[in-house]
Amino acid sequence: MARIVRVELVVGGLLTLASVALGWWILSRGVDPFPIDDWWNTLLAEWWHPAIAGFSRVMNWVGGGWFGVLAVPIAAAVGLVLLKRPWAAAYFLAAEAVSAGFVQVLKHAFGRVRPEDILVISDYGSYPSGHVANAATIAVAAFVIFPRVWVAVVGAVWVVLMAFSRTYLHAHWLSDTVGGALIGAGAALLVAAAFAVPLGRERVVSTVPATSR
Repeated sequence: MARIVRVELVVGGLLTLASVALGWWILSRGVDPFPIDDWWNTLLAEWWHPAIAGFSRVMNWVGGGWFGVLAVPIAAAVGLVLLKRPWAAAYFLAAEAVSAGFVQVLKHAFGRVRPEDILVISDYGSYPSGHVANAATIAVAAFVIFPRVWVAVVGAVWVVLMAFSRTYLHAHWLSDTVGGALIGAGAALLVAAAFAVPLGRERVVSTVPATSR
């Protein structure tokens, strides 16, 4: 258990620092995006299709606003409580709150300007992507609670799709989504380290057949 806590702290801390470092690198460049940002933004503009735009708008709604920030975490927590995993529910809500807090701190610290051709209404600060950070937090937290390969795969696909949708709508530069993934995953791991002991005990109890308890 102690080793798991150390790994989560180290990896979570490194991911969080990497997100901050990328933000400082972006800030040092002023308003100039990275060449890969310009290339990706232009490429997606050339790939324009109403169906993909519609999908991206759905992702915009699902991954943010009241639905993504409140409804999804609360629904997940209620589901975990019904599965008799109250500590997992508490961890999930805490991870979501910490991730959202980190994102707002970085947004206001760096104040990056969004792409000019943005197609949706978004809040202040392009870096990091809050939608992608939220997706990464959900993906990592889900794997912490249910450590299965398929959970990791589904979570990774979810993060990639969210990142694609945010850049397709020109709501973010590509590097914003990288920073969002880093801070979201980092927050989930740091909070997991704080909840490691009760989560571990709860996981063991949940795998013991009821007749042998």
